[in-house]
Amino acid sequence: MRTNNSATILAGTGLWVVALVVLLIVRPGPDHQWWIWTCVSGICGGLFGLWFVRRLDRGKAPDEREPSPDTPSSAESTGPATATSPILPAPPVPPTAP
Repeated sequence: MRTNNSATILAGTGLWVVALVVLLIVRPGPDHQWWIWTCVSGICGGLFGLWFVRRLDRGKAPDEREPSPDTPSSAESTGPATATSPILPAPPVPPTAP
């Protein structure tokens, strides 16, 4: 299953940024100052996750990477099967009983 990990991480990090902005406006009481640092650590974790996922994607082979929206899919770019395309034979059919 292909997923867009970068978009997911960016969405989560964006939510932490929104929470931090709200907390900086509202200013929680002295007993709840740790909420601000929770948002900061969530943002840092998201930035690390984004860096890590992009680093993993760079290490993959080109055919394993997620296609970018600018590039056509492999079905559109390759066209019909050619003589050099690997075509597997159909599996054998077991004999039926008389």
